[in-house]
Amino acid sequence: MALFQFARRTPLSPADAWHRLTSWERHGEVVPLTRVTVRTPPPTGVGTVFVARSALGPVGFDDPMEVVEWRPPRGTSPGRCRLAKRGTFVTGWAEFEVRATPTGSTVLWREELAVRWLPALFDAVLAATARRMFGRVVDRLTDPGEAG
Repeated sequence: MALFQFARRTPLSPADAWHRLTSWERHGEVVPLTRVTVRTPPPTGVGTVFVARSALGPVGFDDPMEVVEWRPPRGTSPGRCRLAKRGTFVTGWAEFEVRATPTGSTVLWREELAVRWLPALFDAVLAATARRMFGRVVDRLTDPGEAG
């Protein structure tokens, strides 16, 4: 499994950053060739299930995820969300924390990712690629210039 993490700073308040990061359908708007569908009714919380469908034409795969921890930021307490990846092609987990800073907030993202049939020999390349890709996703989602 490929383990990676990164941190991003944003001028958004912790509540605004949290809202943008947990608007699951918006992830599909910023991840190329991906559409996200939430399969459970609102509000989001533990047990929420959504699926990221990545495809190029008829070739693609589903990445179903379930929220297994849900603690929005409150006051000076950081928020934390953990997702379990329940797919047959992509497995692992992802979690992020949103912490208040004097100028906005910091997002700390951690993820352990495995891709079926991809040998462990490629874990470092997978981690580096995923870190870049998800870093760009968080950058876009928390960009104050982007519609929230």
